[in-house]
Amino acid sequence: MAAMRRELVTVNKEVTIINKYGLHARPAMQMVELANRFNSKIEISNITLTVDAKSIMSVMRLAATRGTVLKIVIDGDDADEAMDAIVPLFEDGFGEMETEQTEPATDT
Repeated sequence: MAAMRRELVTVNKEVTIINKYGLHARPAMQMVELANRFNSKIEISNITLTVDAKSIMSVMRLAATRGTVLKIVIDGDDADEAMDAIVPLFEDGFGEMETEQTEPATDT
């Protein structure tokens, strides 16, 4: 009986940094810790630099501020699962999204 072999897959997606302070140390570490759970090769790119998403020093080099568009490229047998886990970090602003508060109405 032959062992089942998963096909190597490449997936890519663009994400935008939406949290106020960008990809600073805490969200970068969240990204790195999550990336390291997968066997696939995971890279993140800005316009000029492509880095290993499994290295905190590399991810910090992106200096990604709010509004920065990054491209995530994942190669490997668990690429789809990795992308499905990583993209929500960016979409949720790494849990740093401020809730909009409105001023209470006042009668004058």
